[in-house]
Amino acid sequence: MKKNLLLVCIIIALGFFKARAQNPGHTVKINPISALLSTGSVFYEQRISEKNSWQLGAAYMGLKLSDTRFSGFSVTPEYRYYPKGNALNGLYIGPFARYQNYTLKADENKGSYSSIGGGVLLGRQWTYGSGFVLDLFFGPSFNSGRVKADDGSDAPDVSEAIDGMGIRTGILIGFGF
Repeated sequence: MKKNLLLVCIIIALGFFKARAQNPGHTVKINPISALLSTGSVFYEQRISEKNSWQLGAAYMGLKLSDTRFSGFSVTPEYRYYPKGNALNGLYIGPFARYQNYTLKADENKGSYSSIGGGVLLGRQWTYGSGFVLDLFFGPSFNSGRVKADDGSDAPDVSEAIDGMGIRTGILIGFGF
């Protein structure tokens, strides 16, 4: 996981020197803060018109909270509307959906957790002449999922920690091309 995250960072750093687009049609970004939560995430955004874009995010998590270990992936498709008419550079509103699928392990108990959710973000993305992209966002989210026990064990009790209303926030860095 650490090697993959390092590889993504190196690719982005190389992109800083190669990308020279003032107004790119595509961006590739990572969330550097997610690494603190033992998660690696990458996002691809593409302009679809002057005011609109779509983004797809994928993440892998290997996190331990209290006595429970989570490992698995999530996928987050998102639509973005830039009211000022400069997709990939400016203020945006973005409804999103999210699918998560994790394996859980707590002591002798094993199981799986899958959820579907969504929300809406308010964000600001800056795309600089060098190709560097900075994306800040926050907004409400909702997740609904279920925990399923593996044969012969009880399901870890995690429903209160990951179901219901929440806040999605982040800082993404990357490059545009």
